[in-house]
Amino acid sequence: MIAALTLLLVYQLVGEVIARGFALPVPGPVIGMLLLFLTLVLRGGVGADLRQTANGLLQHLSLLFVPAGTGVMLHYQRLADEWLPLLAGVVGSTFLAMAVTALVLRALARRSGGEAPR
Repeated sequence: MIAALTLLLVYQLVGEVIARGFALPVPGPVIGMLLLFLTLVLRGGVGADLRQTANGLLQHLSLLFVPAGTGVMLHYQRLADEWLPLLAGVVGSTFLAMAVTALVLRALARRSGGEAPR
């Protein structure tokens, strides 16, 4: 478990170094996650230790939202002042994500020879 956590943190660190070193507008952990994904694709799968560690992290994912909730409460007045653009962004991005998902599903269903669900 320690080795798998270390691996995850090393990929996060590498992503952070790349993001800051090249002044990219993408967060370092996202770059690290992409690099980890590419590594796992090249290796052909996830090892048992990494799978077990990832499942453990996912089971306690709600604990990782505590700092975000604290930040929301810290900036409550700003959220109250700008609620309309935030609501529009959340609703708009949700519908956009649903539309893109539907289009990708339809394209993949046609590509695989099946019929797209209606």
